Amino acid sequence: MDILDHGLQVAALLAVSHPDDEELQVAGLVHDIGHYLVPADEAGHGGHAAAAVEGLLGARVARLVATHIPAKRYLAAVDPRLALSPESARTLGCQGGPMTPAEAAAFEADPDFPAAIALRRADDAGKVVGLAVAALESWRPVVERVAARR
Repeated sequence: MDILDHGLQVAALLAVSHPDDEELQVAGLVHDIGHYLVPADEAGHGGHAAAAVEGLLGARVARLVATHIPAKRYLAAVDPRLALSPESARTLGCQGGPMTPAEAAAFEADPDFPAAIALRRADDAGKVVGLAVAALESWRPVVERVAARR
């Protein structure tokens, strides 16, 4: 699955589960663009994406994008039912592995903790090959609204 299809699925899932949080939806749409910006940097792709979108989409979108890797580490530490895709399981190690209890406690204190977990859950679920979702162009009004609020 390519990054665009994955981002569209994640954003669509977040639009259903969090219809009033357009910043979260847009974060889902763009969370993996760091793979294009710095190929093969599994550990840093969230930070690269966050840096790239912050000026256009605002600080909260950037923070949510940056937290999708720590959220995976958090869930790997606290959720024994977590089912990662083979690729996500492979990259977990180079991204720091499951969080320590101290790291998990600090992550839980983040005011956007619930949104970060929602993004990560959608990230894990948005990997269905061939799933029909709205086209990228349909997200234009949402992205424009979020960009106007930054």
